[in-house]
Amino acid sequence: MTRTTRTRLDAVILDYNGVIGLQPTYTQWLRLARTASWPDDDLTGFQRAFWSAREPYDAGQLSDLAYWARVLGSHPGPRLLHELRTADTDMWTGTDERVLPVLQRAHAAGLPMVLLSNAPAHLSDVLDTHPWRRMMRQALYSARLQVCKPDPAAYEHALKATGAGDPGRVLFVDDRPDNCRAAEEVGLRALHYTGNPADLAAALTPTAA
Repeated sequence: MTRTTRTRLDAVILDYNGVIGLQPTYTQWLRLARTASWPDDDLTGFQRAFWSAREPYDAGQLSDLAYWARVLGSHPGPRLLHELRTADTDMWTGTDERVLPVLQRAHAAGLPMVLLSNAPAHLSDVLDTHPWRRMMRQALYSARLQVCKPDPAAYEHALKATGAGDPGRVLFVDDRPDNCRAAEEVGLRALHYTGNPADLAAALTPTAA
């Protein structure tokens, strides 16, 4: 879902994974599943267990230990918990280097940018150390907000962080259609990003008011 109305942007709200960040590879999923001692021939089952409790984990309602206990069906010890967190972090913190020049141009042009990401606390801490983070006016993470997209409250927090008064002049960019629909329902413009940096560049090109 892409809004094509060419009016000036006052700010942009960006998702992380699937926009700035790369989606996990099969190899990364397999590494995490093997760390969890999950059978190699049941990766789909592992992914189902992984996602079953991810929303409350992303929203800061579950600790690392409580989340992985739900995924595994038993409490991991300290060493295994550390290994799971390390593999999980590796899966979700790879940057798409093709997107960075687009963001750098927008930043240089003075366009305020805010990150809005569904991410648990440990991932939030790692993402805040990345160089591209300095281009963001603020970085908002679900674990810190205690709310996940597509809850309207998440977008309200992000809109406030942009400093823009008119949501119709703020672009929300996400790789999930449901998140984009929810953004439009609160008055934001939305770009359903499908992996082509040229689409993002075109959407962020300054236009006349």
